[in-house]
Amino acid sequence: MTSTTSTTDRSTAAGPSVRTTGAPVGLPAGRGPVSEAVVDVLAGGPTTPADLRRTTAAELDRRALAADEVIRDEDLQLALWTLQELSFRGFGGAGDRFEWDLDVVAARQLLEGALEAALREVVPAPTGVAPEEVPEALFALTAEEGPGGLSTHLARRATLDHFRELMVHRSVYHLKEADPHTWAIPRLEGPVKAAMVEIQADEYGGGRPDRMHAALFARTMRALGLDDTYGAYVDEVPATTLVSSTAMALFGLNRRLVGAVVGHLAAFEMTSSLPNRRYGAGMRRLGFDRDATWFFDEHVEADAVHEQIAAHDLAGGFARQHPDRTDDVLLGASVVMALDGVAGDHLLASWEAGRSSLRDARDVDGLLAAAAA
Repeated sequence: MTSTTSTTDRSTAAGPSVRTTGAPVGLPAGRGPVSEAVVDVLAGGPTTPADLRRTTAAELDRRALAADEVIRDEDLQLALWTLQELSFRGFGGAGDRFEWDLDVVAARQLLEGALEAALREVVPAPTGVAPEEVPEALFALTAEEGPGGLSTHLARRATLDHFRELMVHRSVYHLKEADPHTWAIPRLEGPVKAAMVEIQADEYGGGRPDRMHAALFARTMRALGLDDTYGAYVDEVPATTLVSSTAMALFGLNRRLVGAVVGHLAAFEMTSSLPNRRYGAGMRRLGFDRDATWFFDEHVEADAVHEQIAAHDLAGGFARQHPDRTDDVLLGASVVMALDGVAGDHLLASWEAGRSSLRDARDVDGLLAAAAA
């Protein structure tokens, strides 16, 4: 992959922070029988919700995928992402009525059940930790093991195209940053709820729309010449990217897993500061200005504070309130680490082999050219 864009004197064009009032997310293209059935139902095609439920059950039974295959399966992960999106911004029009359709919800539960079982099988998570020891366990779990990895590559060696691909992958979550975790707020109480709200208030810009982390991410996308429309690149990212979002939404949407979403957010905050410092350094190495790196720089500062709140007040506080859910807290945190590793390994392996990390080996320049045509 090559880029013709100059790497000097880069700056971000002025414009809206995030397009929140435009058209809803477009329906993705199906990647197999389950996701095709989901899309057909939501698009008003001949597939009925009952057909979708039966197709989902039959495919899960027929394929009998191993746990690691569920996590990487393009069809199942896209189907689940699409069904979960009904509870976020949705797809507009008639499709919105399906959010609480019993057969559609049943199909989502089947897919979420397969994903939860897979995560519990393949993700090594500590168990039996005493509630008062949860913060220490989280710091041990999230400690970085030496140099290397995705963030180091982006700081030292990544090309402009690598950064653009990173942002395409990350846009699936970061253009709705914090939303999956916010589902937990009404399910918490007392100091734990206050800790969650303190973290989330910063994620949403402290009441300033231009400082919302999703808005800052969109600003960086524009600096890289990318489309910052919510959901614009879902068709371009593989299951190894989608699964991070589907796991997050699984924890956020299901009240019984509130401990997992607490642990997930805690690990997210505790592993953010150093990688974002490296991402910002990498973009500055390529000639981008402070406006373009604002998203990364904001996370370096904010998450250095958040990690203490997340470990002690949020996760530790929840474990003390609910000692029977301590294992779920550490499962949620462990899922962050495991799925970040899966996604990072995919990007690095692709780039080291000289190919795009996006689906069908399409690079970002090709996407931009197609969008402009």
